[in-house]
Amino acid sequence: MAAAKHVVTGAFGYSGQAIAERLLAQGEEVATLTNSLERGNPFGGRVKAMPYNFDRPEALAESLRGAEVLYNTYWVRFNHASFKHALAVENSLRLFEAAQKAGVRRVVHISILNPSESSPFEYYRGKALLERELIASGLSYCILRPAVLFGRGDILINNIAWMLRHLPVFGIFGDGKYKIQPVHVDDLARLAVEGGAMLDRRIIDALGPEAFTYRGLVQALAGILGLRRPLLPVPARAGYWMGWLMGKVMDDVVVTREELGGLLAGLLYNGGEATGSIKLTDWAKDNAKTLGRHYASELARRRNRKAAYGDL
Repeated sequence: MAAAKHVVTGAFGYSGQAIAERLLAQGEEVATLTNSLERGNPFGGRVKAMPYNFDRPEALAESLRGAEVLYNTYWVRFNHASFKHALAVENSLRLFEAAQKAGVRRVVHISILNPSESSPFEYYRGKALLERELIASGLSYCILRPAVLFGRGDILINNIAWMLRHLPVFGIFGDGKYKIQPVHVDDLARLAVEGGAMLDRRIIDALGPEAFTYRGLVQALAGILGLRRPLLPVPARAGYWMGWLMGKVMDDVVVTREELGGLLAGLLYNGGEATGSIKLTDWAKDNAKTLGRHYASELARRRNRKAAYGDL
């Protein structure tokens, strides 16, 4: 049986860790489902770790039995030889089914801003499909839709800062006028915990208090870091291949075609009212000494399942 009232997927990772920290601070019992049972536990044993068991539905349901709320952060950022969007969708559906069988009262599900089953991007289609299936499942739910997350453990904002620190010129995809509205991971965690305590079914856009054009975001970060870098507009195709080449050098995936397409299509912004309160510019100023000092690798985090997440 689940030893906790709250089960968070991926609590040794990024958004899952922030959610677990907030629950623990409120005195709640927390367990996690994870693929990283040997990873350094940032909670000193206060969070029980259990395997996902996606291939063993009964065991998966048993690990959720007794839980009041399931916080689902499980997903993959891009298709890779060892993980795929399609498999992430399939596994997430198994997780919802297990929650039903286990009698979980409520599911808080992390989706994405502007999901659509008719999207040309598999990432957004998969997220939209999961929303539809969760809504149809009969489970009580709160769906959170962040655009881009920032905060401790961040990859995107950190790596923009890293490139600003290390490259003499910063390439901007296209004209850079498309918008982005990032939300701090702690604001997402607050919304998740509040959503777990609610009774009604709802969908919430998780949006920070600042919106930027992409060009404006890069300029703001450069200014905070005390750097002067020429911003060079490059065609989207050329920008993608530059990112691909950097990925080969860094042994990582810097940007995908889908991420670039979503960015250029304005899918990281919808003009909605802010539901977060932490400003990216304030956070960047507070962390200017360390922001972008080291490159953050998505693949390193997935390959190394033993090191503490923040050490990778």
